[in-house]
Amino acid sequence: MIKALSPFGGGLGSSGGTCGSLAGALAILGILMGKKSPEERDHRLMWKLSNKMVKSFKKITKEYGGMNCSDIARIDWSDRNQVRAFYKDPSSRRNECFKVIEQTIQELEELLSLYDAKREA
Repeated sequence: MIKALSPFGGGLGSSGGTCGSLAGALAILGILMGKKSPEERDHRLMWKLSNKMVKSFKKITKEYGGMNCSDIARIDWSDRNQVRAFYKDPSSRRNECFKVIEQTIQELEELLSLYDAKREA
């Protein structure tokens, strides 16, 4: 799982695009509730919870001006000096990324608890 999600960093493949924590959260929902073959159906809650996750992520990242890594980290991933500073400087915007990741995990945990509650009912 960690290997599969590794390229999500830097806004999916260091592109500055969609934040990898959102993509990772959606991947986990898919792993838990998605169909295992084209003939099957997704779990009935997958799309609802996925949509809630995206809406929550929009709220989480509102203060940054968008859901993209470039909005949150504000670095050019193709500039080696900026990337180096991002990882090495303790006061870099990497701290903002950690906040977003933590809030995304918390939201995903809440959504999964809804899934567990409905599954047990």
